[in-house]
Parts: sequence; structure tokens; C-alpha cells
Amino acid sequence: MIKGKARMRVVAASISLLALIAAACGDGNGGTGDGNGTDDGLTGSILVSGSSTVQPITDLVAELFIEQAPDVQFSVDGPGTSDGFVLFCDGETDVQDASRAISEEEIAACQANGVEYVELEVAFDGITVMTNPANTIECLTTADLYALMGPESEGFESWSDANALATELGGTDSFPDSPLEITAPGEESGTYDAFLELAGFEDFGVSHGLTEDAAAVMRPDYQSSANDNVILQAIEGTPSALGYVGFAYAEEGGDTVKEVAVDAGDGCIAPSRETIADGSYPLSRSLYVYVNTAKAAESPELKAFVDYYVSDDGLTLAVTEAGYVELPQERIDVTRSTWESAGV
Repeated sequence: MIKGKARMRVVAASISLLALIAAACGDGNGGTGDGNGTDDGLTGSILVSGSSTVQPITDLVAELFIEQAPDVQFSVDGPGTSDGFVLFCDGETDVQDASRAISEEEIAACQANGVEYVELEVAFDGITVMTNPANTIECLTTADLYALMGPESEGFESWSDANALATELGGTDSFPDSPLEITAPGEESGTYDAFLELAGFEDFGVSHGLTEDAAAVMRPDYQSSANDNVILQAIEGTPSALGYVGFAYAEEGGDTVKEVAVDAGDGCIAPSRETIADGSYPLSRSLYVYVNTAKAAESPELKAFVDYYVSDDGLTLAVTEAGYVELPQERIDVTRSTWESAGV
């Protein structure tokens, strides 16, 4: 089993897991068993695409699944939630990893193409704001995040350039006179969309006279990357850098990055397994997989894989081993009953 930084380097290099997999699955009742059965009679292939944040979980579920039996080809890719939904709603993939819920536009696209699906919550994550350990910044308010990274900060070359805007919005008035270099996910990423929503960019911008569409975006002059490890490297290499990634990736950065606490009105709260699990960390979110139910009904190997995903091996072991936060039991039960109710 791939562990720690070695597993993340596989993801960073965009090496999709291409393996022979066979599925064994739960107890036949929504995958609530221990996932230790085997079935070497399954054949075919399973295609998963979407979120690079969720990809390490799905990769690890697949690794565990490989140990069951060796007769199904399986591929996982992580181009980003938005790009993945294009493929999923065109019927090109079987499973969509998503670091945000499906949008209205994506729902309409799936409906237009006759793609029926089920949404399964699989884990918690906290979008983790980071800077370099050399930076003195320890905590940022959501107003600060908008003032530094929102559309009105275009052209700000120093942290201190954001002082006036942050103060006007109720944030910090004493940023250092240090170069402001931002590297963060691009628009193809569900992490990008979730960050804007959770940090309240639209509300801050609208209160400042912008339209909703103009407010709910990052400044256009930041460095975007679909590769979370590229973002970590940028933070590590620049003393006053700023950016964000999913919690598991930030944790993989270790001492090379500094995780920044966030204040959304209740004080500075740092991301941790505990604060993400209880929702007190302001940038906490759910992670999902979406399953094409028509394909699952026709594909015993796909149904078997999803059964395994919602077993204890998937929703507890794989989630925690991948560095994310497992759902509480009552939400695990909801995920399993949702899958069972899909009638596949």
C-alpha cells in the first residue's frame, strides 16, 4: 500500500492508477460490512475522473480493492471537479470525484444527456490557507482573504497594499510590506469554487458595489495550478507566499508550509481533524462521489466497487489513511442508505 508522501507524489505526477481490480463488496446491504469478501468472476473496466482533492481517497479505495481479486481494469484521474463533471455529464465516465456539490448548470447538462446519478458524501475536508514559515502571518479573517485574493485586489504587489480594503471590510489594517505572491487552484477546481463560497467573496464584493458574478472570483493576476503539489512548492519557495489546498495536501507539506488560522467572526480557528469534523473551522466542506446509476445497474463490477467504497474499508480506513476526516456514523449511514435506495 502506498503511504504518506510517496502516495502524494504519485498523484502529483498525474499518474493515474491503472490496475487490475476485482471487487468484493460489503454485505449486500449498502456495503455496511467489513469489505473482506472476494469475487474473482468480475471483468470489465471502471473509469473515475474529477477532483484532485478526492483522488487520493479513491486511489486508496482502489488499492484496497485490488487486494480482493485481479480481473477488472480501473483508472482514476484528477483533472479537477469542473472538468470531471463535463466528462461525467457527457456519459464518458462511471464515477465522478467532487470536492463540491454538483452545480445547477452541471445538473442541467446531465439531464440533457440522460445521465442519471446518485450523490454520495464520503468525507470531510478543510480548505487550508497557507503561507511560508518565514512569514509572520498567523491568522486571516475572511475579509482579509477577500482583500488579498479577491477581484478588487488585482494589481496588489505587496501584502500591505490590501490594508485599506481589508480595513474597510472589517479585516486587518497592518499587513507587512512584503511581496504578495499567490498560487492557488484554478477555475477547473472544485476547491476554487468552495473557497470562494466558504470565504464569502460574493457577499464582500456585493457589499462593495460589485455584481454577484464580478465578486465571486479570484483576482485574475494570481498563479493558478491544477496540481496541489505545485501550489505547495510555490509556498515553500517564497518567503511571503499565499495560497490554499485541501487539508490532506497541506498536512503532507509538513514544516515546509505554515497553515494559517481563519477568523469568520468567531475568532481564529486553525484547521485540524477536530475543527473540520465539528465544522468550527470556517472553510470546512464535504467531499463526494457521484455514480452513474444506469451504468452501475448494467455493470456488476461498478456496483461492486461502489459497494466497497461505502464499506468500512472505504469510508473509514481509506479516508483516514488518505489524510482526510471521516464522516460521523450517522452520516455514513445516510451515505449507505442513499446508495442502497438508488436501486442499482
